[in-house]
Amino acid sequence: MPCPAALADTRFHPFWLDRPDMPEALPPLSGVRRADLVVVGGGFTGLWAAIQARETDPDCHVILIEACRIASGASGRPGGIVSTSVMHGLGNAARIFPADISRLETLGQDNIAGFSATLARHAIEADLEWTGEMTVAVSPEGLPLLRHEYDLHRRYGHQVSLLDGPQTRAQIHSPLFQGALWSHRDSGTVHPARLAWGLLRAARELGVEIYETTPMTALEERGSQLEIRLPQGLIRAPKVLLATNAFAAGHPRIRRRVAMLRDRIVTTEPLSAAQKDALGWAGRQGIYDTRTQLNYMRLTPDDRLLFGGRLGYYHNSPRDPQPDRTATPYVPLAAAFFATFPQLEGIRFSHAWSGPIALTTRMAVHFQSYFGGKALYAGGYSGFGITASRFGARVGLARLRGQDLPETRMDFAATEPRWIPPEPLRTLGAALTMRALDGADSKGGWRRPWLKLCGRMGFPLS
Repeated sequence: MPCPAALADTRFHPFWLDRPDMPEALPPLSGVRRADLVVVGGGFTGLWAAIQARETDPDCHVILIEACRIASGASGRPGGIVSTSVMHGLGNAARIFPADISRLETLGQDNIAGFSATLARHAIEADLEWTGEMTVAVSPEGLPLLRHEYDLHRRYGHQVSLLDGPQTRAQIHSPLFQGALWSHRDSGTVHPARLAWGLLRAARELGVEIYETTPMTALEERGSQLEIRLPQGLIRAPKVLLATNAFAAGHPRIRRRVAMLRDRIVTTEPLSAAQKDALGWAGRQGIYDTRTQLNYMRLTPDDRLLFGGRLGYYHNSPRDPQPDRTATPYVPLAAAFFATFPQLEGIRFSHAWSGPIALTTRMAVHFQSYFGGKALYAGGYSGFGITASRFGARVGLARLRGQDLPETRMDFAATEPRWIPPEPLRTLGAALTMRALDGADSKGGWRRPWLKLCGRMGFPLS
């Protein structure tokens, strides 16, 4: 089995963050400060919120604090596939908000246009490739799902193609691929860390004050103001946006509706010319498959193959789980990689890491309001937040400012996902679900009924 050898020299650190051009660390905040708006969290949601707050109101004094380094959390760790959806895909939007799909699709198109315009306006170089995205069936059982998604995408004006097995394998040479849905427009891949660092630069140029290694230790209400307590000081502000996503910091009740899962990724060493020929993939599309333990894949700017999936859960959601800095959790993912691309046997993985996912029963952004509307949590993208985070930040700011927009009155903005059981039930349920996901395709048995039960509770995992 090639998996252990492929992981023998792997660095357990995000590939995206392993760059000499990572920005210099910014100093922490100390002393007592005042602001009109404090953004807690320096990932995509926080950066987008800070930028949009200043662009829509240049007089707004914005301070952004990050507990570690910009992009050190979820934003520097995803696969980097982007699309127009703001609700974790069209199929998920149909599941949770069927009456609002048309409006959500329009908002998604507007959001991707605003995303592109911001990158152009601020000259942000993020290796963005508009190559489209594909969902591939890895068995005949996945083909009806592709047909359903194809009909749904056509109904709402997407430029999509439905490929059979030979057509799919002509695009990407994998013996597993039985068919594909190919979305051609307004989707592709990006370098997530370079995107975050570009947004960081843009925010600072707009006048946002940004402080790293500045964790919030407490958030308290003091009359018309909130006090954000820090290790070396505090900030007073009338409004606070909690852009803490999977970390769910800011109020203990946030975790009642948000669970942190870990999503694992490996990247190969750069492909040789012969390996690239054996792989095909001239279109460089971002790809998702239809496995129960979903895998996704893409090519990096320097022609490595990134392969992700393989969910995990850790009791009490540690920020950086020690087991994910060892080879063991990545062996099953490597096995799936070589089953998908057996022609790459002998290749080694240069990097492996896990990233936090904010899972909710909606699997899409939502908002939670605290302290009489002075603080608002925006998060829960469930792993599809690179472009949707801009949308979440925009709507979150509107709600925080009390703006009456059509979006703020829609169900996604005005309601919350279902409650998720606390520990230890959360750990027990996650352990059963991970076992079910691991064996559902090959072993069946009790696993399919359990996953269907999860779906009825709000988690569509099968």
